[in-house]
Amino acid sequence: MRITPIGLGAWAIGGPGWAFGWGPQDDDDSIATIREALDLGVNWVDTAAVYGLGHSETIVARALDGVANRPYVFTKCERVWDEQGKIGRCLKAGSIRRECEASLKRLRVDVIDLYQVHWPEPDEDIEEGWTELSRLKEEGKVRWIGVSNFDVPQMERAAAIAPITSLQPNYSMLNRKIEAEVLPYAARDQVGVIAYSPLASGLLTGAMTRERVASLPLDDWRRNNRNYQEPMLSWNLDLVATLRTIGERLGRRPGEVALAWVLRRPEITGAIVGARRPGQIAEWVSAAELTLGTEDLAEIEAVLVTRPE
Repeated sequence: MRITPIGLGAWAIGGPGWAFGWGPQDDDDSIATIREALDLGVNWVDTAAVYGLGHSETIVARALDGVANRPYVFTKCERVWDEQGKIGRCLKAGSIRRECEASLKRLRVDVIDLYQVHWPEPDEDIEEGWTELSRLKEEGKVRWIGVSNFDVPQMERAAAIAPITSLQPNYSMLNRKIEAEVLPYAARDQVGVIAYSPLASGLLTGAMTRERVASLPLDDWRRNNRNYQEPMLSWNLDLVATLRTIGERLGRRPGEVALAWVLRRPEITGAIVGARRPGQIAEWVSAAELTLGTEDLAEIEAVLVTRPE
């Protein structure tokens, strides 16, 4: 697979009505956004079965209906839900297979380009789940298999069974945990890395304000995230002010600077950027062409080292 540096994330377009929704979402906006991303050259869309309890995959399928130059479609398994919408976790072989068949049906495809384990939970079932993903690959139901949110020991356990195509970790200026061990492992074992939440779920775009945070819908999961609450919110907004200053120097938006910072690492293959309305992805897609200078990086680092625990 050769993917563009920026891919479109389909978490928010799953809509409301589940534990990690982003509030109300217009499906027509979602479809228009996906098609706009393709027009701008983005060649992969990342979704998951649990996003909107299947709704995100359904919307991705609708958006790609009739599209001649189809993008790669990535989705995930392991997060399951019951009739009441309560989310659980399962890596049992039978459950993984049922999830795969359901995703194939919702996405209206014969094969999934990249099938990922969403979370390494339960930990004791990693081997069983990864073995089943390997079988699905051998059977041609998926082309490549990857993991998400795995640490190095967990990846080593999986790799002993079958090669890992890619890792999807949370990585941004506000979450740098993977720099110490995970990224060196990925480089050494040639595991592709596609970072999610590079803009910290909207905080680093430059469009987020205290007023906007206060007006987030009650069912938006971000209301309960510490980065959106004091004292972290003030520190994060100060960081964005620094990104805005650097961006003004470079003729770029703060979010583009944040994305370029993520893509600066040679281990990072691509970054997943979510968008909910037409026009949003156009603001970020050119960040792949932005190279931050030594002084820019030093200015950012001087702020990051002051981040509260």
